[in-house]
Amino acid sequence: MKFLETIGAYLLFMRRIFARPERRRVFFREMTNELEKLGLNSIVLVMIISFFIGAVLTLQTAYNMSNPLLPRYLIGYLTRETLLLEFSSTIVSLILAGKIGSNIASEIGTMRVTEQIDALEAMGVNSVSYLVGPKIAAALVINPALYVFSVFIGIIGGFLAGLSAGSVNYDDYINGLHFEFNPYYVTYSIIKTLFFALVFTSIPAFYGYNTRGGALEVGKASTRSVVDSSITILVVNLILTKILL
Repeated sequence: MKFLETIGAYLLFMRRIFARPERRRVFFREMTNELEKLGLNSIVLVMIISFFIGAVLTLQTAYNMSNPLLPRYLIGYLTRETLLLEFSSTIVSLILAGKIGSNIASEIGTMRVTEQIDALEAMGVNSVSYLVGPKIAAALVINPALYVFSVFIGIIGGFLAGLSAGSVNYDDYINGLHFEFNPYYVTYSIIKTLFFALVFTSIPAFYGYNTRGGALEVGKASTRSVVDSSITILVVNLILTKILL
């Protein structure tokens, strides 16, 4: 029963975001700030993780293809497919759910316990739309861009690791990247990133907004938001994979 109450409260929370939006100038100003906070500050983290995961994928694939009958271009092919279909969309979003989600929950939760949100409501401001709307919009813009960036860096990491270890040569790796490329996989993954962006911004914002108590409760809300966002991303990933593929 508590689970259903939480779902209902979350849906009502989401409706408030679009019920009475802020003025366009205010919205885009806040959205610009959120693009930097949510996206630009995450690029280095995404770059480091994607580079090393791409390297590990290439090396593990090469070490497990000892059969001489298997063509070596499959190393590049499998690295590309893994990055396109799953890692750069789902795994990066899970990482961002921990980094961005905890920040959103703690930021809004702190505003709640320090009565800053009450002050906004007293001034007639739709606090949900003002605080959460720009964050969701910024995440919807930046998360697909981070996905493309992650794929690119992961492929470079795999390429450099494969060449340095002597596991694959340049021609085989490049041929593998081009082998049976399906552009729909990119579309499929970008659609997933849009849903994931909505999840790891709205759920932490919901928990932060409904925080009651003091600093201890803010920490608990931040933890719950990361856990629930991660689980929801995995569930949404399964549903979208079933529908889109």
